[in-house]
Amino acid sequence: MRAALAALWLCAALAAGAQAACRQALALGVDVSGSVDAREYRLQLDGLAAALRDAQVQRAFLAMPQAPVRLLVFEWAGLADQRRLAGWRSIDSAQDLEAVARRLESTQSVYEDPATAIGSAMLHGAMLLGEQAECWSRTLDISGDGPANRGPHPGDLRGGEFDGITINALVIGPGSRANTTKDLTGVLTLEAYYRAHVLRGRDGFVETARDFEDFADAMRRKLLREVAAPVLSQERTGGARPVR
Repeated sequence: MRAALAALWLCAALAAGAQAACRQALALGVDVSGSVDAREYRLQLDGLAAALRDAQVQRAFLAMPQAPVRLLVFEWAGLADQRRLAGWRSIDSAQDLEAVARRLESTQSVYEDPATAIGSAMLHGAMLLGEQAECWSRTLDISGDGPANRGPHPGDLRGGEFDGITINALVIGPGSRANTTKDLTGVLTLEAYYRAHVLRGRDGFVETARDFEDFADAMRRKLLREVAAPVLSQERTGGARPVR
């Protein structure tokens, strides 16, 4: 049913002469700040690679070949520490996902900055998504194991650069080594911190990993939810539009 409705939306967009180049631009931002050691770094990047190879995840990415997802992966740490790990790629086949997975598995850490600049990562991700303005939707995913301790506070960022962008989060929970002494002033849990300060957009959500070992499974769950094909919504005027 979802595929049929999505196909109807695509036909409506074509009839209106407004076909988008892609259905979704998805930028994945991975926390590699000083609280992440070498083992945890590999658990994140290899876990993301494993999630991209999952059969269900691949089916979700490839559900609408007429309007593919565009994917980018970057890592972030301190104020100016952001690096593209896999640049924008249209996901047209399982081979495209395999290429991203191999790139992640071959990547080595370069940052040792203890800072966790979530606000700077959000601004950087919004800038990257600005390169994909023609996509039906634009989604930024921020993974992290702690609250911000440097740079602009994420809760203070309400500028126009986030217009039309959904921000989701993958929180690495209290079972991880780095989350035992973090200052979560004003909230009880790291998940609540991300809900209060990081999420943007009507459909923004948090997925929680119990610890770094659970990162791959949590990423798989999140991707299945994030890249699900849009369904058809009928506006009061009778026009069709996609909703996430």
